[in-house]
Amino acid sequence: MLAWGTYDTRTHPRAGILIEGLRAHGVEVVEVRRSLGLSTAERVRLLQQPWRLPGLLLRLLRSWHWLARHGRRAVRTQPPDVVLVGYLGHFDVLLARLLFSRATIVHDMLIFAADTAKDRGVGGLKQLLLSGLDRLAVAASDVVVLDTDEHAAMMPPRHRARGCVVPVGAPTAWLRARAVAVSDGDILDVVFFGLFTPLQGAVTIGEAAGMLLDEPGVRITMIGAGQDLAATRAAAVGSAAVRWLPWVDSDELPRLVAAHHVCLGIFGTGDKGRRVVPNKVFQGAAAGCALVTSDTPPQRRALGEAAYFVPAGDAAALAGALRTLHRDRVRLAELRLAAASVADRRFSPPVVVEPLLARLTTSSR
Repeated sequence: MLAWGTYDTRTHPRAGILIEGLRAHGVEVVEVRRSLGLSTAERVRLLQQPWRLPGLLLRLLRSWHWLARHGRRAVRTQPPDVVLVGYLGHFDVLLARLLFSRATIVHDMLIFAADTAKDRGVGGLKQLLLSGLDRLAVAASDVVVLDTDEHAAMMPPRHRARGCVVPVGAPTAWLRARAVAVSDGDILDVVFFGLFTPLQGAVTIGEAAGMLLDEPGVRITMIGAGQDLAATRAAAVGSAAVRWLPWVDSDELPRLVAAHHVCLGIFGTGDKGRRVVPNKVFQGAAAGCALVTSDTPPQRRALGEAAYFVPAGDAAALAGALRTLHRDRVRLAELRLAAASVADRRFSPPVVVEPLLARLTTSSR
C-alpha cells in the first residue's frame, strides 16, 4: 500500500491511525506525504475569502509536483496494489486517480466538504461548488472511507457500494497517556479541546460554565481557538473556574487531557452534529477520562453506557452533569473505567481498521 497525499498527521491524526492499524495487521505501507500546512478552519476561511484561492492553488501545485515525483520513485520497483489518500484529500484523490490508474484508490474522505462548510456558515455558490467537489472525489475513488453510518448514507446512490465505515479511533499515544495520575481530591477537572466550531457547541460549554459559579469545585480547561471562541468566552461570564489555553502541541495534548477527570465532547445542534463521533470522544476515552457529550445516535452506538449523555445545546443539562460528577465520585470512577474499557476494545488502530482491511481483502479475491 502507498499512503499518499497532502495530509498532516499532527493536526489530523486520522491517516496515522489507519497506517498504524494496517501495519499492525502485516500490511506493507510506504508513506509519501507533503502537507499543505493548512488546518480545516484555514481551508474554510479560504472559501470565505476567495482572493486567497490563488495562493492555495500555487501551494497545492507545488505539493503535487513533489508528491508525483516522490510517489513514482517510491513505487518504481513495485507498483502499489492500493493507494490510500489521507483525510482532507478531496483534490489529492483526483491526481491519485491519474497517477496510479491500476491501483485500488482508497480515499479516507471521512466527511463531506459541503457538509463541513455548511456547518461553518458557508452557503450559496460555494456550497454548490463543494458539493460538486464531493461528487468528483467519490467518483475518483474505488473505496470511500467514512466515519459513521450516517455519513455513509449521504453517498450518491450509484456510488453507495463504494462506501466503507471505519470509526475515527485514537492514536496509540492517547492510550499510553492514561498512566498519568489524576487528583482524587474535591476538585473535578474538566477539559475541552477543539477549533471552537458550531459543530462542537463550545458556546454551550461557556454557558454551562457560567451556571457553575455556585459549584467552585468544578474547574474547566478550554484549549484551542476558532470561530466561536469570543462567543464562548462571553457566555462564560468571566467565570474564574475556566482556564483558557491556546492550542497545545499534538505531542503534549494526550498527557494534558489525561490529567483531567472529564473530557467534553460536542454539543452543537446542527445536522452535522447528529452524524459524527468526534476525535475528542475517541481520544478522551483512550486517555481514561469520563466522557460527557451530546446524546446522538452515532455517539450512543460508539460509546454505549460509557458516557454521560446530555441533549445537544442544553447548557443547563451540561452544568447538571458536571455537578453530578463532582459530587458523585463513584459514578465518576465508573464512567472513567467504562470509557477506558471501550477504548481498549474498540478504538485502537488495529481494531478500527478492521472493516477497511476486510473490504480490501474481499475485493482482491
